[in-house]
Amino acid sequence: MWLVALPLYLLIENRVAIRWIMVRIWAALLLIVGVAGCQPAATVTGKVEIDGSSTVFPVTEAVAEEFQNATKQGVRVTVGISGTGGGFKKFARGETDISDASRPILKDEMKAAADNGIEFIELPICFDALTIAVNPAANWADSITVEELKKIWEPEAQGKITHWNQIRPDWPNEKLVLFGAGTDSGTFDYFTEAINGKAKASRGDYTASEDDNTLVQGIEGNKYALGYVPYAYFEPNQQKMKALKVVPAGKTDGVAPSAETVISGSYTPLSRPLFIYVSKKSAERPEVKQFVEFYLKNVPTLAQEVKYVPLPEGAYAMALDRFAKLETGSGFGGVPEVGLSIEEILKRKPVH
Repeated sequence: MWLVALPLYLLIENRVAIRWIMVRIWAALLLIVGVAGCQPAATVTGKVEIDGSSTVFPVTEAVAEEFQNATKQGVRVTVGISGTGGGFKKFARGETDISDASRPILKDEMKAAADNGIEFIELPICFDALTIAVNPAANWADSITVEELKKIWEPEAQGKITHWNQIRPDWPNEKLVLFGAGTDSGTFDYFTEAINGKAKASRGDYTASEDDNTLVQGIEGNKYALGYVPYAYFEPNQQKMKALKVVPAGKTDGVAPSAETVISGSYTPLSRPLFIYVSKKSAERPEVKQFVEFYLKNVPTLAQEVKYVPLPEGAYAMALDRFAKLETGSGFGGVPEVGLSIEEILKRKPVH
């Protein structure tokens, strides 16, 4: 207000005063613009509840941290680990906003959600290379065939396939110590579908856990261990474990898990898409909407940081469009499938 009241003759006759005033005005404008540019258009507060897959946990945790750092808003994001199956149970009861999943939602889980009035949006986020890992001291093994994996893990193997030399005669006559995903884990469902031909069909005499860190510790602690873990848990523990190359059915050469082999499609059948499932009701809340949009825009970079493989670029645009439309249902219809491309999944009409 003092600028308006300043006598006109002073502005005309005192050039020093003019310059001083203009500098002050310019600085004030810069300050106003700068402050406005740093503030979100609308302050969002609240809480986003997430639970589910331990495989997807590193990705979602990384996104949650970046979201909270980037927005500087009062949104609290919590990420739990109860396994894909355990996460879907909570999700179907309306206890969480988002469910992390390392395999698609199944028919009984879809029904449980529907019975409680929970509609969901299925969003693929990245790829994992499910890794067959052994102790570094297992110098006799460098590769393993899909047929040999089935011989080890099929239900009929329980109590029968107990030693390494039963897999290959030139491997040692030592007890095979197995580690794998727990039955509430999406990794368990995917592995059994891909290797044994039926989800949840597996021998039961092995050390099982929904916590992949437990499996890592078990494999590193026993010379005769063999197990399967997500690539994000193998890669930072390469000094503690060794990845076996996997020889696909009908092939002779083994393929190591990596971003390159997942993208090329040569690491089969153990490369798989990972998902988040968003409650439609939750998605109508501004904090959840903003978080999911941030997730889909930033996960290509953050997935690589935790050693997963981003989807093709166009797939994220399709996922954002699906979320913007609040398009509910699953592209799998509750039936697990192996070997589908993400584009094919997203183009399907979702089944409720």
